[in-house]
Amino acid sequence: MITSNGYILDESPGRLGRLDAVPVGERRDRDALWQRLRRDGYLYLTQHLDADLVEGFRRYYFETLAPTGLVDVDGIHEGVDAGGPVDGALTRRLLFDEIVPGDRYAALTTHPSIRDWFRWFLGDDVHLHRRRIIRHTRPGESGIGTATQAHYDLVYLREGTDRVLSMWIPLGDCSVETGGLAYLEGSHHRVMAQERAGTLRLPAASITADLPSLADEYDARWLVADYRAGDVMVHSAHIVHASTDNVDPRSRIRLSTDIRYQRVSDPIDWRWQEHWFEGDGL
Repeated sequence: MITSNGYILDESPGRLGRLDAVPVGERRDRDALWQRLRRDGYLYLTQHLDADLVEGFRRYYFETLAPTGLVDVDGIHEGVDAGGPVDGALTRRLLFDEIVPGDRYAALTTHPSIRDWFRWFLGDDVHLHRRRIIRHTRPGESGIGTATQAHYDLVYLREGTDRVLSMWIPLGDCSVETGGLAYLEGSHHRVMAQERAGTLRLPAASITADLPSLADEYDARWLVADYRAGDVMVHSAHIVHASTDNVDPRSRIRLSTDIRYQRVSDPIDWRWQEHWFEGDGL
């Protein structure tokens, strides 16, 4: 049973499917990748990053947050949930004052495997938005607000180009049951049509936490995957996506980061040029 914010996803063939990874033979074919991105709204690039790089950052993250009580003392390197109360104030201080603005996070998000790839794919010098988000979800958390609700990124990026691309990086293995990202198949086509018609210019907000109803409304499938450390998702600003609940049987905390690259020659949303901080309103 797959859930998101407590809602049970319909697992019938018309409502649930698997993401298609980019075949190895297309990985260096820029035209083929653009065709795929325009068609599907996403690029699922397996083993794009060195798994050791990703796992190393995961260990650093949980070692840094260990004093908060978040992780089990015998499972810090794996990010095993301690299952007890967490010092929220200390978590926020360590996250926003040390991890987010720190050198380790910058090195990960500007790694040549990422920056050089975007430069090649976009065919131009690129800009990384300074506002980068790290999320962790403890196993067993449920109810509205615990998993990422259905949304598309453009509603949060109105002041810049709509050609900005997001990269979602699972920081460690992240199966469906650990709370991986899910995409609503083909939703970017409908969103772009409604954007052109001017009917979706809403304040920055999610669409809904009710993923099953949204799939019915779109008559579409939620697409999921069992991500491995080193996999990345590149997606357009128009495709609707969300995350599933973390019900990992090994009590591993789901950890991921969202970053955004664009051509430096395109308009840049000025609001995204400061480090992510608590209560930034986006």
